[in-house]
Amino acid sequence: MIRKFITLAVGTAIAAGSSAENRSVVDDHIDSLVTTSRVINMENGGQRVIRLDNSETAVERDSIRGLLETFYYDQFRHSQDPDAPTFLFMSKNPGMLMGIGGIVRMRGWYDWGGAMPGNAFVPYMIPITPDPTNSRHFGTTPSGTALYFQMIGRSKLGTYRLYIEANFEGYGGLDFHLKKAYAVLGDWTVGYATSTFADPIAIAPTVDSQGATNKLSHTDVLVRYMPKISKHWTAAVSLETPSTQIDVTKDMTAKTSGWLPDAAAFIQYQWGNNEHVRLAGIVRQLGYRDLIEEKNHNLAGWGLQLSSMAHPHRNVTTYVTVNYGKGYEGLLNDMLAGNYDLVANPDKPGELYAPRAYGYSLGAQYNFSEKVFMSANFSQTRYLPDHEVAGDEYKYGWCADVNVFWNVWSRLQLGAEIDLGMRMNMNGDHRYARRAGIMCQFSF
Repeated sequence: MIRKFITLAVGTAIAAGSSAENRSVVDDHIDSLVTTSRVINMENGGQRVIRLDNSETAVERDSIRGLLETFYYDQFRHSQDPDAPTFLFMSKNPGMLMGIGGIVRMRGWYDWGGAMPGNAFVPYMIPITPDPTNSRHFGTTPSGTALYFQMIGRSKLGTYRLYIEANFEGYGGLDFHLKKAYAVLGDWTVGYATSTFADPIAIAPTVDSQGATNKLSHTDVLVRYMPKISKHWTAAVSLETPSTQIDVTKDMTAKTSGWLPDAAAFIQYQWGNNEHVRLAGIVRQLGYRDLIEEKNHNLAGWGLQLSSMAHPHRNVTTYVTVNYGKGYEGLLNDMLAGNYDLVANPDKPGELYAPRAYGYSLGAQYNFSEKVFMSANFSQTRYLPDHEVAGDEYKYGWCADVNVFWNVWSRLQLGAEIDLGMRMNMNGDHRYARRAGIMCQFSF
């Protein structure tokens, strides 16, 4: 099965490469967003507002436009990330922009045939035993509303970017907490940023915040070097602060402190605007203590991901991700609720091992115009333990969703979604979940 998805990802890239010179409708929409930004130039004690849709000199316009496009054509940009600020301040020359922006996002949903316990649609969390008091549910949340500060410019060392984002996604979906805080200078990134192992732009847009079951959206403090080798090739390598989820047994095993950073890397072939095929990998140190023999053990966890985003047609975008590994489950969307990086060996008390898992996601988007588009996605994550486990243990989960988005104005978007998901246990017990969701968001 995995081989088929790898073939599909590569085939999609080859097919899309022939149309790399043509702009997609997605590119046209990004261009319209760029032109909505207003740049305030403080010069000679006065103020001058620069409009990119009715602009000044070609040199000034192109310089500013190039900086703003860097914001949208980002290797690690997710479809739910906020747009560039509406108003930015510019230095005396068009080499540096600074702005404060944000997004106000409201979501509502209705579950039937068994309610999902939480705001996000997570197949892992589907309750197998029906609860007659919780068969239907209507909910709303402002979770995902965010504020951010950004500075972007050019220097002798290359393009630089400072970015801080905080979201209302903490406890109860309302607490204000830090989401990203990093600095980019040329090929280097330092700070609290998306893992090099992740590929957010290879996941189809969704109304629901969770997205694909196999999505990798891990964020940690890291140091990344990402040089562009040539026009079509980019590589990256990073050291990242570890965060593990280990299943320990009282009086038998205990988690030890992490003492080695995660090492992640990718090699990527790209064309067009953000279109690419990427092979990424990660290696992790997973430590535990055998309390019976009073010994510490360190195991290696690893993961591989093949991903792609392409525009095979002006109106069509395709998304493919396939990942597989051992001891990387703590990075997978659908398995974050459990402790699967290391699990107990039932045949040897006091011993833990790194189980295997894989996941895949196939998505497509059709843009009827710059203002209206639909997306559909199917994803699955599967747990592959080496030893026998309890019958009520998670075996796999899948999710299918269909979304429609309407960009009412350049910065006002409405969305609607239908989700169908299933959780399957090792003993064959399973249950479906259904959800209809809506969203309204405004970027500024």
